[in-house]
Amino acid sequence: MTDCIFYGGKGGVGKTTCAAATALRLADAGRDTLVVSTDPAHSLSDSLETDLGPEPRELEADAAGIDAASGSLWAVEIDPDARTERYERLARALAADLRSAGIRLDDEQVRRLFAGGAPAGSDEIAALDLLVEYVDEGDWDVVVFDTAPTGHTLRLFDTPEVMGLALETAESLRGQAKRIGDAARTAVLGPMSMFGSGRDDEESLESFRARLERARQLLTDPERTEFRVVLLPERMAIAESERLVATLREADVRVDRLVVNRVFEDPEDDCSRCQSRHERHLERVAEIRETFPDLEVVTLPEREGEVQGLETLLSVGDRLRSER
Repeated sequence: MTDCIFYGGKGGVGKTTCAAATALRLADAGRDTLVVSTDPAHSLSDSLETDLGPEPRELEADAAGIDAASGSLWAVEIDPDARTERYERLARALAADLRSAGIRLDDEQVRRLFAGGAPAGSDEIAALDLLVEYVDEGDWDVVVFDTAPTGHTLRLFDTPEVMGLALETAESLRGQAKRIGDAARTAVLGPMSMFGSGRDDEESLESFRARLERARQLLTDPERTEFRVVLLPERMAIAESERLVATLREADVRVDRLVVNRVFEDPEDDCSRCQSRHERHLERVAEIRETFPDLEVVTLPEREGEVQGLETLLSVGDRLRSER
């Protein structure tokens, strides 16, 4: 079975670094690993220093800094626009059936029905759709997700339930419309009306809903999926992480680890400002451990500049793997 690891948290805390470093070390440990960026503002390419696109790409072992005899490392940056056509086909198919029964909804109204009034966007839908594809249809041992910032992440986990209810309503309306339309055609044309009336919608509402339900099953399977929260050693970040952890647990998503990034660890002896910042960060880390006594807390040191390049990622991966 494929394992899933999600890294989440607010924007700019280092989720991409953690996801890329974890994937790199898992591949080096012998596991075929895919790292996925679902954040619309992709930075995974920069971290791995390679060009990525909407289809998974395997990094060469030598270039990735892993043993060619061990696992493989793949990476992909999800393009939400690449998946919107599929959902537009669903909307058009539903609209056509409703219109055939005299129910006048334009395409925009049908799309709003699909959204169910929820703020879910195409990036979340694409992430859920690809989660199922990568896990159920791919050949990887582990899929590591660099998720969007906190608000988007919460929407991602809310989407299966919200979309499921909306699609159930849509399917019911579609069925009613089809029965009315079929009855009208039969009354006018007789039994011959049924010949040639079939239409291949390429993607049924029911199969789409089943795919979202499968995504929820994967997200809430504690044997396969783990969510790790990344935060900075700041008071507001602690409060926000509390809300995120609580929301994930309410959704029955396994949360085992917090990663406290950019902790100032080595102050200069003759720098009072550095010493003060170091002590403040130590206090925040202690507060985090006290706030989340049942979670594993891992700290990552503050580094100068952007965390890019495989050598740097490997050192981050060592810290994520070894510290407990």
